[in-house]
Amino acid sequence: MKQLRGHILRMAFAVVGVTALLATSACSMNVKNQASGPSDGSLLVAADNGSPTFEKNFNPFSTSKRVATTYMYEPLRVTNTLDGTATPFLATGNTLPDAKTVVYDIRTGVKWSDGTAFTPADVLYTFNLVKATPALDTWGVWQHIESLEVVGDTVVFHLKTEDVPAASIIDQQLIVPEHIWKDVKDPVTWKNEKPVTTGPFVLDTFTANQYTLKKNVDYWQADKVAVEKLVLPAANSQLDVVKNGYDWAYAFITDVEGTWVNADKQHNKYWFPPGGTITLSPNLTRAPYNDVNFRQGLSLALDREKIATDAEQGYVDAAGQSGLLLPNQEAWLNADLPNEGVVAQDKTAALAAFAKAGYTQQGDKMVDASGTQLSINILTANGYTDWLQGLQTVQSQLGALGIDVKLSQPQPAAYTEALSKGDFDIAMNSFGGTGSVFQDMNTLLNSEFATPIGTGTTGNYGRFSDPKVDALLAQLKASTDETEQKAISAQLQTVLYEQLPVISMFYGGLWGLSSDKNFTNWPSEKNAYAPPNTWNSTPLLILTNLKKAK
Repeated sequence: MKQLRGHILRMAFAVVGVTALLATSACSMNVKNQASGPSDGSLLVAADNGSPTFEKNFNPFSTSKRVATTYMYEPLRVTNTLDGTATPFLATGNTLPDAKTVVYDIRTGVKWSDGTAFTPADVLYTFNLVKATPALDTWGVWQHIESLEVVGDTVVFHLKTEDVPAASIIDQQLIVPEHIWKDVKDPVTWKNEKPVTTGPFVLDTFTANQYTLKKNVDYWQADKVAVEKLVLPAANSQLDVVKNGYDWAYAFITDVEGTWVNADKQHNKYWFPPGGTITLSPNLTRAPYNDVNFRQGLSLALDREKIATDAEQGYVDAAGQSGLLLPNQEAWLNADLPNEGVVAQDKTAALAAFAKAGYTQQGDKMVDASGTQLSINILTANGYTDWLQGLQTVQSQLGALGIDVKLSQPQPAAYTEALSKGDFDIAMNSFGGTGSVFQDMNTLLNSEFATPIGTGTTGNYGRFSDPKVDALLAQLKASTDETEQKAISAQLQTVLYEQLPVISMFYGGLWGLSSDKNFTNWPSEKNAYAPPNTWNSTPLLILTNLKKAK
């Protein structure tokens, strides 16, 4: 059984978090839960866990908050991270008069769950609270905002620079009620045990073993909420999920057809869309990894389909070298990339590329000019079982060319530190999944993240640096025209394809399990209105789209 890999969302803007989420497979815990049923309209969800504690913390700014906090508090808009589309929530929409200004039209007629009217002043207060207490700025919104003001029923954000993608970050800030939070002495440590919210659910009961949320009958779109109660146990093992009538879970399950689906063939479904790209990230400050010919050799030596199958049991596809999540972002794909950016294994071409980098085969070994065998060390984290299985296949494929491949597996905390400080030759890592092509590319390629080796960074772990690429990213950041944005993105995809700052291997899946026994209209490949994950604000899209089963 695969070990749970930390669900720490990077929020400034989702660099470390996407990596951690894509590293999440299955967790093993023990509890027996009561199955949900249509009689009471409840939904049993495997979303939270009580390891090591099950603290009653509904502070929406806290990194240790209960998962369902984001089912109660709402942001201005919710982004479908699969394709980047945004759905209005506390804002009915936004406009960009220019690349330095975002105007949000704030929804009227909304009430907090204590009956107090929600107003634009609450939005203003929330963002100013985050500014006054930087520890609350988990999304990094004030890296982009210069100031904001209320103008009638709108809130106008003035940005520090021409920064069109900033709107997608501002969108996601959860809004809190000024009349409650203005009297909180320490908003960082406050547990907010009696949350006052605008969302579709309010807190019902809380015990050491589980908590429940009940429908907010005064919710501004209550007619779209079919679920009467959410039940969230403190522990959810794979066995529990399969046997105890769960309606919704995020879990990697071995042999999903034979376990989850087979448990209720009529109702149990799964959907594992791509949520990011798993890569080999060379340290571009070290030889020979700073030689594009060497990186080409590594890339051409890999059979990505087999790596994907061995790592993730065939649940996900091999990834192309465009940097995009396909088919999610197909509309942005550079049509000039050969084979849509997919790189096929070609051992002959790999040997030619290695030769340009100064390495040739002698007998059963790949050697340099002095006759010393090429030896590389790939970093991953202990307990990331599926990643290890993929790397063992990489090890075998490179070994077939005579390369000595060693695998280093420090504990996750040490792995993260080594990644951040550039203390590696090649690291297994992931990127993407924000729903924003700019955010994904910027985090991966911007030289602003390329801090000196030994100092931490939150992106561009391989320390890629190219002034031309930085200029393209700046143009993309300032562009308000989608046609122009796609043209710039196409150039960035070419950089990824030709320069190989990372070597894409396979997509990281989002492990969505659902049952349509009690509720229908779950997101799926044919109805991809939301990703299937149970955290952050995208569950709001699901909870306002489910229908009661007939």
